[in-house]
Amino acid sequence: MPNAQTAKGEGSLVAATAARIRERLIAGGLPPGSKLSEAGMAGELGVSRNTLREVFRLLTGQRLLTYIPNRGVFVAAPDEAAVVDIYRVRRIIQKGALSSCTPGHPALARMREVADRSVTAGEKGDWPLVGTLNLEFHRAMVGLCDSERLSAAFELVLAELRLAFSQVQDAADLHAAFIPLNAALISALEAQRIGEACENLETYLVRSERSVLAVLSRRK
Repeated sequence: MPNAQTAKGEGSLVAATAARIRERLIAGGLPPGSKLSEAGMAGELGVSRNTLREVFRLLTGQRLLTYIPNRGVFVAAPDEAAVVDIYRVRRIIQKGALSSCTPGHPALARMREVADRSVTAGEKGDWPLVGTLNLEFHRAMVGLCDSERLSAAFELVLAELRLAFSQVQDAADLHAAFIPLNAALISALEAQRIGEACENLETYLVRSERSVLAVLSRRK
């Protein structure tokens, strides 16, 4: 029987491996609906198949994977109801983050860096990168809260959000409009115009949610 230290080590490995897969989801490396090979993923991640099964169970509970009996494990594809709930959570967490903003916070520098890189990526027409940078921008925004728990919770939101975005075939149409919105938002924050930043965020969230929902509705 494994002792407590062994069990703790296995739990840490499961958590670390799940975090690696979530990061791949956020980066768009695992498209929604794709089947995950247990043997292939275990070899790629350097873990046992038993450990990977625990990881799959964890990520399934987090709504990032879906288990279909007799077929296997698949990357989740958020539906319209899931998207509405994702944006509900975003409003609560991200508006709270903006209200927590203080002058000179390190997260502001990170947001500015990512916003500037988004402009460059957009000029090059690299829309998948723009999508990834957009998520990084909002991840940095939640860092304004200085809360490990909120940041950890938001990681799940980001992963689900990328899976929703990945169902939109025209990435340019989805992401182009938000490059200037993010730039305006960070400029307002740097000037400590918090109310204006919150208005910019609400504009972004409304447009983004409507865009994704419209695509999912048409696909139905």
